[in-house]
Amino acid sequence: MASPRASNPRKSAKNYHQNPVSYKKKLEYDKRYNAREDRLAYRRDHGRARYKAKKMGMAVTGRDMSRNSDGSYSVEDSSTNRARNGHGRNRRYR
Repeated sequence: MASPRASNPRKSAKNYHQNPVSYKKKLEYDKRYNAREDRLAYRRDHGRARYKAKKMGMAVTGRDMSRNSDGSYSVEDSSTNRARNGHGRNRRYR
């Protein structure tokens, strides 16, 4: 399912909207990146963990399966999980 278009897009979204050539390059890169064996395994493992959690009755809507340091998975709020390690505007590790 495609994400809805943001009413107030950030810098990169604006850039890709204004530069179709750059956007096409990005899509080509994303296609290659997501086809790599390690990314396929990552999605397969996380999808399997999500399926098991959902089957056990956990609420997984709007949440991610986060890998813990011991290798197990836990259900975590998606914004918390994706904000970790300095991604985006969080400059904690930069």
